[in-house]
Amino acid sequence: MNIVYSLDIIGTFAFAISGALVAMKKEFDLFGVAIIAFVTAVGGGMLRDILIDAHPINWIGDLNYLWTIMIAVVFTFLFRSKIAPLRKTFFLFDTIGIAVFTLLGLQKGLSFDLHPIIALIMGMISAVFGGVIRDVLTNQVPLIFKKEIYALACLIGGVVYLLGIKFSISSSISFVISVFVIIIIRLIVVKFNLELPKVKEDLFGKVKK
Repeated sequence: MNIVYSLDIIGTFAFAISGALVAMKKEFDLFGVAIIAFVTAVGGGMLRDILIDAHPINWIGDLNYLWTIMIAVVFTFLFRSKIAPLRKTFFLFDTIGIAVFTLLGLQKGLSFDLHPIIALIMGMISAVFGGVIRDVLTNQVPLIFKKEIYALACLIGGVVYLLGIKFSISSSISFVISVFVIIIIRLIVVKFNLELPKVKEDLFGKVKK
């Protein structure tokens, strides 16, 4: 098992836990919790594979993803009260997962001969749209639309990877550098509570609500 695949599994585990916690907070039953954990963990990659017509779809081709999600759901049920103090630890796993998902999605897009810009978008979809699906299914405004800067971090990291490839830097080195770029951006964003500007007015002044 190589390091990238291991990080992918760790990210899947962290994403599944975050989905399970949201579902439990909404008082979903066991089946509902499992579904939300599932779409949070693999929804982005599944959407990417559907869009680029890649078969088998990510979790169908590798049962380790399903086992990881099931273990995450059981773990969350058993240790929910103990997970809250570990928010920083799971944030780190979540951030690593986002970075790895972005680059794996980008690489997959490039392997399908997509234009680099489209492949970059596929990488971003892989990383963040599981969370979007989770928020929609739990009747919340998706987090990426109102607060957290992580879709932008994914895009910046993806651009760094593409630039590395363009300048003949090895794929492995470009991958590692890009992962660190995404992680550093996410840490800075959370540390200083940074947000993208909201649209409150146009050239003629504030828009009336």
